[in-house]
Amino acid sequence: MSAPRPFYEEKIASCTARLRVIRKRMALLATLRLICFIGLCIAAYNLFIWLALFLLAGFIILVNFYFRLKDQKLLLEKLLFVNTNELTVLAHGPNDFPDGKDHLDSYSYLDDLDIFGPRSLFHLLNRTTTSHGKARLSTLLRTPLLNIEDIQRHQQAIQALSRQPDKCQLLTAKGLLAGEKEGNLHSLTGWLSSPSRVHGRKVLTILRWLLMTYNLFSIGVYLATDVYTPLLIGVFASWAFIGSFLRYISAQHLLISKKQAILDQYAAVLAVFNTIDTRGSVALQEEQARTSNAHRAIRRLSQLASFFDQRLNVLVNIFLNSFLLYDLHVMAGLEKWKETYKANFHEWIDAVGNIESLNSLASLAFNNPEFIYPAPVQDRRLRISATQLAHPLIPSAERVANDCTIGKDQQLILVTGSNMSGKTTFLRTMGVNLLLAQCGAPVCARDFSFTPMQLLTSLRVSDSLQEHTSYFMAELKKLQRIIHHLREGIPSLVLIDEILRGTNSEDKTYGSEQFIRKLLQYPCLSFFATHDLSLGSLEKELPGLVSNYCFESNISGDELHFDYLLRQGIARNRNASFLMKKMDII
Repeated sequence: MSAPRPFYEEKIASCTARLRVIRKRMALLATLRLICFIGLCIAAYNLFIWLALFLLAGFIILVNFYFRLKDQKLLLEKLLFVNTNELTVLAHGPNDFPDGKDHLDSYSYLDDLDIFGPRSLFHLLNRTTTSHGKARLSTLLRTPLLNIEDIQRHQQAIQALSRQPDKCQLLTAKGLLAGEKEGNLHSLTGWLSSPSRVHGRKVLTILRWLLMTYNLFSIGVYLATDVYTPLLIGVFASWAFIGSFLRYISAQHLLISKKQAILDQYAAVLAVFNTIDTRGSVALQEEQARTSNAHRAIRRLSQLASFFDQRLNVLVNIFLNSFLLYDLHVMAGLEKWKETYKANFHEWIDAVGNIESLNSLASLAFNNPEFIYPAPVQDRRLRISATQLAHPLIPSAERVANDCTIGKDQQLILVTGSNMSGKTTFLRTMGVNLLLAQCGAPVCARDFSFTPMQLLTSLRVSDSLQEHTSYFMAELKKLQRIIHHLREGIPSLVLIDEILRGTNSEDKTYGSEQFIRKLLQYPCLSFFATHDLSLGSLEKELPGLVSNYCFESNISGDELHFDYLLRQGIARNRNASFLMKKMDII
């Protein structure tokens, strides 16, 4: 597998060079097209018919070539954007894809672990271009997989995709060509569920074709004899026929209008996906089997939707409806498509979301070849074992990795340490990597094995003026939600950071101790960060259940240092008074 940085740099150089060539060719074609058009005008003016026809054919060919080059240029520009963005992400700059802040809430681990929002996990991962892709990735982060087989299937799919960065980039670039600037595909649900009124009704079909044939014959009669009465009869009959379906046609158009670009986008994603090598991944093979012909069918729907939108063109509406019953023919085509494919359509669209979600996780895998795929284990006793575990959102040069195992010799780890020593970051590191593991993604560690479990956290608490909630009550509500979830009996990882800050020290110690004892009653593993050193006595009182670990700060002369390394035992150094003296506060 190629190293990510040289790969992206080579792609940027290649795209830039190809764009330069295409722009020159487009400029040349524009000049030739202008010359051809001027020559066509001169030939037509001087009645050089054969020359005019030759120049017209040449003009059409040049226009066709120009638009082909334009399509290539647009695709190369998107590929250039994709590769430039990846280099920025590798340099720990912001990802130019959406950060998912609209999915954020403060009632779960999403806020505590920085899953959505600027510089979040979602922001690091997101390479989706459709609303279904964004929703699928968001759903996966909100409700990660808890079944070992599902996790392993995801791992295999992500591994297979990450070995094909060219195809993954093309999939993203094709999706970016259209975007969902004019809405999304959700309104098609109403169209697919509505009954057909034109297609399949033999009498209507016979009348439709007979009337169109009659109109064409009437046009021939008018051109030959100047008699227009038969033509007027046909036009009135056409509009009467269309008028009887006008309300239905207009309602259908509202459901499917302006969908061509979005349908082309989904078709393009599926077309690229069906060229991907799926060896080693049962999930990708099944997805390809389900969507093998989907891109052709969706592209056909896109064409029909485009034809339907042309009814808003005055000339189309007047002339083609008057003589050819345009609306009814297009409506019949759409209904035929619907009856053929409506049972598969939602499956195809969901497949696009799943493909884009997996593609996003594959980008993480390709960009971080040092990350490893964790091993989910089925065991009655919950456990997590990690070697050289670090936070994936921290730049690699700044990461401090730690080893940690929980579940084998203890159910709860009490983490003590001074301010800024790394307690909260360590808890987030454990939570984020477990979340990635349960999405089937690689994690930032040398080794990582785990029992699948849900995440329950109380790390970040804020008051709410709108809900008339104090900081202390907001924290209690978070703790209450944790206990409610634990009562459901689902295996869980609980991450708690410094609870009960809004009460006196004696009450805080008692409340914290009782909460720890409560956690030990449920099927969960817990990391409990605190400044309260007296809680460390629980290790002796509850051997095999509670263990003490800490992060120490080191005071050397006039300086305070942190190594952010996890140690066994209780933290002893205190930095608050040292810093207050240094800052002349006391």
